[in-house]
Amino acid sequence: MTPEAGRLPALAPAQRTLPAMLQRQADCFGEHTLLRLGDQHWRHADAAKLAAAGAAALTQAGVQRGDRVALMCHNRSEFLEVFLACGWLGAVVVPINTAAMGPQIAYFLRDSQARLLVIDPEFLPRLAEHAPQDLALHTIWALPNAAADVTPERALADPVALLPYPGVRATDVGMAPADIGPGDALAILYTSGTTGPAKGVVCPHAQYYWWGEHSLDVLGIGAHDVLCTTLPLFHINALNTLAQAMLAGCRVVFETRFSASGFWPAMQAHGASVVYLLGAMVPILLAQAPSPSERQHRVRIGLGPGVPAAAGQAFAERTGIELLEGYGSTETNFVIATRPGAPHTGRMGWLREGFDARVADANDVELPAGQAGELLLRAQEPHAFASGYFNRPEQTVSAWRNLWFHTGDRVVREADGSFRFIDRIKDAIRRRGENISSFEVEQVLLSHPAVGACAVYPVRSELAEDEVMAALVARDGHHIEPAELIDFCQQRLPYFAVPRYIDLRTDLPRTENGKVQKFKLREQGVGPHTWERPATQRAPRTAPTASTHPPTLSESTP
Repeated sequence: MTPEAGRLPALAPAQRTLPAMLQRQADCFGEHTLLRLGDQHWRHADAAKLAAAGAAALTQAGVQRGDRVALMCHNRSEFLEVFLACGWLGAVVVPINTAAMGPQIAYFLRDSQARLLVIDPEFLPRLAEHAPQDLALHTIWALPNAAADVTPERALADPVALLPYPGVRATDVGMAPADIGPGDALAILYTSGTTGPAKGVVCPHAQYYWWGEHSLDVLGIGAHDVLCTTLPLFHINALNTLAQAMLAGCRVVFETRFSASGFWPAMQAHGASVVYLLGAMVPILLAQAPSPSERQHRVRIGLGPGVPAAAGQAFAERTGIELLEGYGSTETNFVIATRPGAPHTGRMGWLREGFDARVADANDVELPAGQAGELLLRAQEPHAFASGYFNRPEQTVSAWRNLWFHTGDRVVREADGSFRFIDRIKDAIRRRGENISSFEVEQVLLSHPAVGACAVYPVRSELAEDEVMAALVARDGHHIEPAELIDFCQQRLPYFAVPRYIDLRTDLPRTENGKVQKFKLREQGVGPHTWERPATQRAPRTAPTASTHPPTLSESTP
């Protein structure tokens, strides 16, 4: 840790828990502002008091150490109250995506065996229609919401009670923190489930600690910073900003939702210095008409995983904000990141200290630089990664086999040690004996001035092999002409990677955190309105020059 940056020393291994983080921040930064969310304003000292009071309320409700507490609500202070209370008590919080409907909510409750559900009352009707009788649930707390009527007359077995401890009060009487170890579970975070049933990732306390430490180190966060995010709290990205603020002694502001038109006014109003964006959000912001507000802010840096290189460069030119690329998953940590000042090349970045990485073939044998394979990761610090999938021992063993976590991402390690993302392994397209990266085809499509968003995926052909299909959304004020776009692609892609099918859409199916749900597009396949490239345009052309034919688009099968 760097004293010149005002950083506190790392917590001792046994102290890498949420209660220890809360106690240290209360001692070191007590009167400084920690959080603003809506009309709520917390000091650093308030967080520890609130955690203790909430833990006492959970105990009175029969929640014990190790019990799961499900939590479904928008970005509001009660979400964080419950999260901190669970961590203080040793219970395990289970955030639920607010886009989940009745069957998914019931699945999360059943799979996690949650004993208590804390929910915004607007979501109760979804669950009431699909409430199975085999849930372990015994208590439901509804969050205060004047716009919703909370009544016990519903299809669930138990009545709904209001959350018994809203807000921070100086008179709150709490309990001492439980004797928690760094490997104890803090949360079960469900994967997006884009290709199958969602798996609950068991995240220990130390993993949450290291998420914060690595993130604030990458971004150079200090006590003077104001962090601002519009991302949902039920994902690790937004929860991680709280850890960063606690460890650095700075302030974090949570917006209730992302608004393209309201983004820059909000950053200016909050005095934000660090922002957090996902890949899909940057093109949306760039699609807005240029405005002076894009420069009227004090934001100095941002984290933008998955932002296309061209979009990142354009964003920096328009706003003056450098977006750092990074790589991590719910199961791992912030393991790979770019460096401030590095050119926008589309690379994921370099491996961070404290982790090991390997690009491997199908037998987990390490491959040389320049050859594509699966990214395998492991942590050098204990409990810095998730401990597995909840109640799924076979899938846990498979994912962590040979002592490496298998990411399912196909990457290349370059000669300079940086990593370049090729594709999700399950999204790779095999055509004419060639492996095609849907990711790299998408980058070419996104470089066309009329294309605002796209997804590339395989569909089966009459020859029982993959054909390349692209779902496209036009930029505002633009029109996509498929034949012209194909000619554009043929100048930039190998012939076998040029899409055969184009589906023009008004939007792409996405998860709540912006990930395109390609499985839905694959299921829909070729429809009656799908444009098909004429057969006469599918033959190989004369090989393009090196400047227009990136050799990375076709990699040998590992």
